[in-house]
Amino acid sequence: MISWVRDRFQALPPVLRVRIRRLWLSAGPILQCSVAAGLAWWFALDILGHAQPFFAPIAAVISLGLSLGRRWRRAVELVGGVTIGILVGDLLITQIGSGAWQIVVVVALAMAVAVFLDDGPLIPMQAASSAVLVATLLPPGGIGGFHRAIDALTGGLIGILVGALLPANPTARARRDAAGVLAIVRDAATELATGLREQDEDLVYAALLKGRGTQAAINTMRSDMRGGREIGTISPLYWGSRMRLQKISATADPIDNGVRNFRVVARRALAITQRGEEVRPELIEIIADLSGAFEILREMMLADPGQSPDAADAARVLRTVARKARPELVADRGLSETALLAELRSLLVDLLMVAGLRRSSALATLR
Repeated sequence: MISWVRDRFQALPPVLRVRIRRLWLSAGPILQCSVAAGLAWWFALDILGHAQPFFAPIAAVISLGLSLGRRWRRAVELVGGVTIGILVGDLLITQIGSGAWQIVVVVALAMAVAVFLDDGPLIPMQAASSAVLVATLLPPGGIGGFHRAIDALTGGLIGILVGALLPANPTARARRDAAGVLAIVRDAATELATGLREQDEDLVYAALLKGRGTQAAINTMRSDMRGGREIGTISPLYWGSRMRLQKISATADPIDNGVRNFRVVARRALAITQRGEEVRPELIEIIADLSGAFEILREMMLADPGQSPDAADAARVLRTVARKARPELVADRGLSETALLAELRSLLVDLLMVAGLRRSSALATLR
């Protein structure tokens, strides 16, 4: 059955496959947001007795969002922004009345206070919108603004509670994101080696473009790793996974640095190719081997605990590649190949760190 579904999925047009995959990956957060919105409305309306508590479900959805990261931060920014906007709006509108120029003053002052107190992007927007409500719809001095602040607090807390009790798997998204980044660079390394072997400038440039196009995926990976650690902290269901989440999060910097170093390697290779120079086969072989190194790291990220390949398997493959990247390869060569080898060695250090080695141990491997 699973293979039949996979075959039908692969038969779909690429654009549709991308959209379906995006929807599938967002199914968990969508479920969380919808449940939290309904619970927040029910609690504010039936338990607290607030009439039309529209901001409770809004706050619940904003505090959760589709991203796993910084949910506590979003909830705090939301409540803080609403409170600032209501206080500033209530105090000013009571003194200066309502109108167009009063809205200008209230919004400017509420946003200024929010920016002064915190650098979060959500606080100024919520402060401004709350101040506008006080200046236009909510009577100053009334309880409407107070109820709005309580609704914001209620929605934010319910959102966090739903995220804790109905959590997305905190390791799955982070591992999948990291594997996706490594897969892109794996393919780029294969393309780069082929381009250098054939002295094909277009292939080398295409490999560089692939490396450059990974930044959005890296940012998503970092966000989901932070979100995974946050879920591991607040959700009792995943308290036992906190150590594993820390290990997964520890790969973020070396993966990012490794991709950046690959871009440097690709840029240097492009410059060599454009000058019509040849790269010695041993260096090209190292770049080709990097494709296999990225692949085993990708498989390592996706493997469950106790499955292969693990970090030790990946480290063995990388040590084999590192032994080939010896300085003697460029002892009688020009500056271009010397610099290329130096960048490859730096990249190998990053990849060894992805496999769990400390930086000092990774550097010792290259020595």
